[in-house]
Amino acid sequence: MSDIEKNAGNQEIDTDVDAVVIGAGFAGLYMLHLLRDKLKLKAEVFEAAEDVGGTWYWNRYPGARCDIPSHHYSYSFSPEIEKEWTWSEKYAGQPEILEYLEFVAKKLDLRRDIQFNTRVTSAHYDDARQRWTVKTDTGREVRARFFIPAVGTLSDANIPKFNGHGNFEGEVYVTGRWPKEGVNFSGKRVGIIGTGATAMQAIPIIAEECSHLTVFQRTPNYGTPLRNEPMDPEVDRQVKANYRELRKQAWDSFAGVPFDRLKPSALADSPEERRAQYEACWNDGGFSLWIGCYQDTLFDKEANRYAADFVREKIRSRVRDPKIADMLCPPVSQAYGTKRQPCETNYFETYNRDNVTLVDIKASPIAEITPTGLKTADQEYKFDILIYATGFDAFTGALFRMDIRGRDGLSLKDRWSAGPRTLFGLCAHAFPNMFTITGPQSPSVLFNMPLGIEMHCEWIADVIAYMDREGLGAIEAEVAEEDKWIAKTKELADATLLPEATSWYLGANIPGKPRVFMVYLGGGKNYKAIIAESAAKGYAGFVMEKSR
Repeated sequence: MSDIEKNAGNQEIDTDVDAVVIGAGFAGLYMLHLLRDKLKLKAEVFEAAEDVGGTWYWNRYPGARCDIPSHHYSYSFSPEIEKEWTWSEKYAGQPEILEYLEFVAKKLDLRRDIQFNTRVTSAHYDDARQRWTVKTDTGREVRARFFIPAVGTLSDANIPKFNGHGNFEGEVYVTGRWPKEGVNFSGKRVGIIGTGATAMQAIPIIAEECSHLTVFQRTPNYGTPLRNEPMDPEVDRQVKANYRELRKQAWDSFAGVPFDRLKPSALADSPEERRAQYEACWNDGGFSLWIGCYQDTLFDKEANRYAADFVREKIRSRVRDPKIADMLCPPVSQAYGTKRQPCETNYFETYNRDNVTLVDIKASPIAEITPTGLKTADQEYKFDILIYATGFDAFTGALFRMDIRGRDGLSLKDRWSAGPRTLFGLCAHAFPNMFTITGPQSPSVLFNMPLGIEMHCEWIADVIAYMDREGLGAIEAEVAEEDKWIAKTKELADATLLPEATSWYLGANIPGKPRVFMVYLGGGKNYKAIIAESAAKGYAGFVMEKSR
C-alpha cells in the first residue's frame, strides 16, 4: 500500500505512520527524538504554533519566567546539550527557555518532522485495524499505530464568561496567549483580572509601564520571593562538572529539585529554630520555603499555620497601607502552599505605587464587562486594556478540545465525565495505544517537569519497543488497575492539606468541572520505581493484544 492514499472525500491519508505526537514543547520534542532517532520509527508531530516551544511559545507575557532553577529546568538525557548550553540567569525567563528549546530542536534536527500551524481536531481509534485516525484543521488525515498527546498540563487558557463577555472595545489580552510582538502599555489605563502565579509575575512590570493599573483580585496568594540573579560563571562551571551527581540528587528528591535545608518537622523545632529556618528558606527564594523547609508543612495543620503566619507577616512588612496589606494576606482559613506557591519579584511592593489600585472582587464581584471596562457590584472601572490572567483548564482542557474517541467510539470526555481516569497518568482504559505525557494522576506539575517528561517519554518508548519485539498491536490500562491507581492517588492526596484548597489541582477553578485531585503525591522517586516495576513485570496492569 502506498504511503498516501485518497479517501472518499478526496482527503490525503498517510497510512504508515507509527506515531502521531501532539505538541512541540519539552514533551513533544523529546518524544519525537526517541521515536524517530532511537526506535527508528516514522513519527509526525502536529503543533498549533508556528514554531517549537509549547507553553514557552505562548506565554510571552511580561515577566514570564521559570520558578525552578535553570540548571534543573532542562533536559538531562544529553550530556552534550548540558555542556553546550549556558544559562544567563539563575531562573530563566521565557525568551531564554524558548531559545533553549529552539536550540535543542535545531541540534536534533526535529523541525523536519513537525507540522506547524496545525491543530488536531479529532483522533478516533479503529479497533479492527489497531490504528488511530487523526484529523487536523489543515485537512490532513493521518493513520497511526500510536496517538501521543503531549499537550501539557497548563496549556488551555481559562477565560471566565462574565456577563457582557466580549463587550469591551479596547485591547484584550490573555496571558497564556500573549502576542509575539508584545504590548505597548505606555500612557494606557490597564485592568487585569487575576492574582495567581502568572499575574504576580506580570503585574510589577506592567505597573512600571502603564499610566494606571487596576488589579481585580478574588483570592490573595502566599507569594514568596524568587531571588533571581545573573548566572555566576563559577556556579555554571561547577554544575556542568558535576551534572550527573546533581541529576541524581534531583531524582532522589520528592519534587525533582534537591533542597539542602529540608527538615522533618516544624513541630520538633523551638520557636527560635523555626524562625531561623523560615528566614533562611525565605532568603534562599523560589520553592525553598514551600517544599524545601519542613516536610510536615503540607501535612500538619499546626505546622502549616506557623508557615502561613510567617508569610503573612512578610507580606505586611512589604506593603505600606495596612488596609491593602490585609487584602493581600490570605485569611487564616486558607492554608499555606495548598495551591502552587507563586514566586514573585517586587509583587507586594507594587501596591505601594500611586498608579496601582487593588479591587477585592470576592467582596464586590464583577457584575459585567462593559465597552469601556467593567462594573463590580458597587463601582465602574474604565481602562484602555483588559488582561485576563485567570489561569488554565488544567490537565483535561487541551485534551477535551480534541474529539478523542477510543474503543467503540467512546468519547474521552464522556469516559472522564466524573474526572480523569488513568493508570499512572500514562494510559487510559478503552483508549488503546494512547499515551498521555505527564497526564492526570502522575506527579506532573508537582515534579520538575523536564525530568518528569523524560521519565514518561522513555517509558512510552520502551513499551513501544517491547510491543514490537513481542508482536503486540495494542495496549491499554486494565480497568481494575486503573481504579486502584485512582484510589491510591486520592489516598495520598487526602493525607495532605492540598485537597482543602479550591485549586486547579482539583479543577476547582472551572465551573462545572468535577473536583478530583489530579496529581500523584507520592513523589517522583517512588513513582519512577512503580512504573519501572510494571515494565519489569511485562507491563503489569495493562492489557496487551497481538497485532492483527
